[in-house]
This record gives sequence, C-alpha cells and structure tokens, in this order.
Amino acid sequence: MKFEHLIQSGDFRGEKHVPVIEAPETVKAGETFTVQVSVGKEIAHPNTTEHHIRWIKLYFKPAEGKFPYEVFNVEFNVHGESVAGPNQGPAYAEPVASAAVRIDRPGTLVAASYCNIHGLWESFREIGLEA
Repeated sequence: MKFEHLIQSGDFRGEKHVPVIEAPETVKAGETFTVQVSVGKEIAHPNTTEHHIRWIKLYFKPAEGKFPYEVFNVEFNVHGESVAGPNQGPAYAEPVASAAVRIDRPGTLVAASYCNIHGLWESFREIGLEA
C-alpha cells in the first residue's frame, strides 16, 4: 500500500478535518510572509482527550523542484487530560500553527494534519511570485 492511499482530503467548508492554509496568493521573492494552518476553521473540530488533532505539518514544493521542503511540524500535546479523568485538565491546545516564511520561487504549500480517530488529512495552496 502506498502512503498516498492513507491520506484524505476535502473542502474545509464541509469537512472539519481538512487543514486550512492561509497565505497570500503571491509574494515578493525573498520577503517574509506569514503562513497559518488550522484545522476546524468553518466546522469546529473537537478538542477532547478522546478526539483531537495531534499534529500539523507544512511543506513547500517548488514548482520546478522534485522534492518538498518541510516548513514546520507542530505537535499539540494537551487535550484536557488529567489524573481526575478525561477532559478534566486545565489546558487544551487548539490546532492552529503559523510561521514566517520566505521563498525565492513559486510553488505549492502542502499541509497535513493527523486526527487521532480519523487519520491523515491534506490540503494544498499554490503560491506565486509578484512580477
């Protein structure tokens, strides 16, 4: 089985597991811009001990390149766990991550997220360079 058969995708407006990439459509080569990736933008994803987003990863694949480059890997490690029982803890992490990024060529931002119950999810966003 290939890894690609394990990953699901969809429209984030109707599926709460799809990572949403927020970034400009075009940027200036070499200038810093912000990329934010979240899960549950339109439909909230549960954030409980039993059901949560474990991590989000972001990659950049240059248009003319063969390989992607990992931009960030963020783990969410607190979901209300407690010695008092599930969802009794004092802290919860929301599945949102951002980074300041610079690119020198156009390409595709690729986000992946992992739900502890519903598995791997992906989304893509093309990003170009300003003329």
